[in-house]
Amino acid sequence: MSFSDLKRKSQANFNFLQKELTKSSNEGGADERLWKPELDASGNGYAVLRFLPAPDGEALPWAKVYSHAFQGPGGWLIDNCLTTNGDKCPVCAHNNSLWNSGVESDKEIARKQKRKLSYYSNVYVVKDPKHPENEGKVFLYKYGKKIHDKILAAMQPEFQDEEKVNVFDLWEGANFKLKIKKVAGYWNYDSSEFDNVSALSADDDELEATWKQEHSLEAFTHKDQFKSYADLEKRLNMVLGITQRAAVPTVDS
Repeated sequence: MSFSDLKRKSQANFNFLQKELTKSSNEGGADERLWKPELDASGNGYAVLRFLPAPDGEALPWAKVYSHAFQGPGGWLIDNCLTTNGDKCPVCAHNNSLWNSGVESDKEIARKQKRKLSYYSNVYVVKDPKHPENEGKVFLYKYGKKIHDKILAAMQPEFQDEEKVNVFDLWEGANFKLKIKKVAGYWNYDSSEFDNVSALSADDDELEATWKQEHSLEAFTHKDQFKSYADLEKRLNMVLGITQRAAVPTVDS
């Protein structure tokens, strides 16, 4: 899709994204492509971001990824969950068996080992007080359900008197004011909000240059990002210290 098509098909793209958004609601060294917020001395965090449209040749402006991260007697299991792409996952199967055992201690283990949901989007950093050198640059941003719900609320508002906003649109989107507070020791995003509708820039050449800096999102759900079922099961058994019993050969009478 060309840049001119991106602008011309803005409304059609918004309609498509609303449908996909509804569906989506039901680690080695540091990745320099990723932008991460930081807290100030008072324990608060603030930044202004602009969520960007889908990269050239891709359909969605976000990637939705499930993953597992927990420690057992045999070390850590940190892997993407195969259910991300609709496949069966041995970790989820093991957790389901624990949950269905009816034993509360098993349920607690399953809770700690359950899959975690993350989203990835391209963002333009408008303001980053902790790292002003990031301002005016494009990064990948990893976020969770709380921020995804705020995107959903902006694009599909609950009340009729609220305007629908395609927050991923360069011309009729809105900046996102990321506000972080520590609540009970955890980062809380409840105060974050979208600003009024505005173009990221009045210069289409600048917008096109920004769009062309985006990183692939489909790469996060490509098959090369996932172990096979057998390999993931092998890793799970090693981490949990589960010994696979060899099959007992049958003897003909």
